[in-house]
Amino acid sequence: MQKKESLAEAQAWMIKNQLKRRGIKDKRVLKAMQQTPRHLFVPPDLEEAAYDDTPLSIGHNQTISQPYIVAYMTEALELSPDNQTKVLEIGTGSGYQAAILSCLVAKVYTVERIAALAESAQTVFQRLELKNIEVKVGDGGYGWPEHAPYDAIITTAAAPDVPPPLIDQLADGGILVAPIGTRQVQQLVRLQRQGDEIIRKYLFHVTFVPFLGEHGWREEDYF
Repeated sequence: MQKKESLAEAQAWMIKNQLKRRGIKDKRVLKAMQQTPRHLFVPPDLEEAAYDDTPLSIGHNQTISQPYIVAYMTEALELSPDNQTKVLEIGTGSGYQAAILSCLVAKVYTVERIAALAESAQTVFQRLELKNIEVKVGDGGYGWPEHAPYDAIITTAAAPDVPPPLIDQLADGGILVAPIGTRQVQQLVRLQRQGDEIIRKYLFHVTFVPFLGEHGWREEDYF
């Protein structure tokens, strides 16, 4: 019981000090972050650090992003509460970002290249009864064209630039948020489609795990 109370206190502290105090204002995003148990998406030995302001290892050379980055990227998507809103996530990882998105939209499609991570994320989704998330194992650089176009697209790994197939799968008026840059440092970029035009805005510097595959970096360059 004491452990549960401690985790609840840590989550409340996260909302107040990491999110609200640093400028996250979207009430729907804050509510999603409040109701999603982040500690279920990290390895058991890191549970007590789940609500810390830092990325954490989830194995397979991957990380779960720090809470502020998750909230910031989600807010930047400007998600509509419309019951038809569809989001594509590239890089399922632990599943935490997809779980946050599932609180805000009708359907989340998420692609993960590492089968073991996709499987463990699905296990948590089932435990939390998140029935509007669909997971696919594959190269996220190709997106998931069968369900396109998407009202929003988010990538949680860094590529030299946004993979063209993802831009192609973005709906008119849709927003894409992704880290792009070199292997050492990247910038978070926000793209919005306006007809045939893509409006690009750079937000701030970030550091993400590499986007591996044809539209990203070669695995042998990293591991």
